[in-house]
Amino acid sequence: MTEIRRLHSNARMSQAVVHGNTVYLAGQVAQRAGGGSVAEQTRDILARIDELLAETGSDKTKILSATIWLTDMSRFAEMNEIWDAWVAPNGQPARACVESKLAAPSYNVEIAIIAAR
Repeated sequence: MTEIRRLHSNARMSQAVVHGNTVYLAGQVAQRAGGGSVAEQTRDILARIDELLAETGSDKTKILSATIWLTDMSRFAEMNEIWDAWVAPNGQPARACVESKLAAPSYNVEIAIIAAR
């Protein structure tokens, strides 16, 4: 049976789950830049994704899928500018981006990732 490893867990959820050679990251919000601009929040989230992927033995070159939530789709270009500078060359994942309310008014961006190890 394939082991399941959970990282940074609490009673409700885990920030990362590793199953076999696949890494699932919970939706990440800007813990260090809440209330900042969409660009600032996106930078903060992507840095956290880099940290979590490294902790699981993966990295952004192995991202398979990304789901992005924005509270205001008119900020799509602002988020994409940061995303495009960050995403690995020739490592573009399958991706969806939708407009949605998020857990707290200080958050304007949330990103969930599935990656290989």
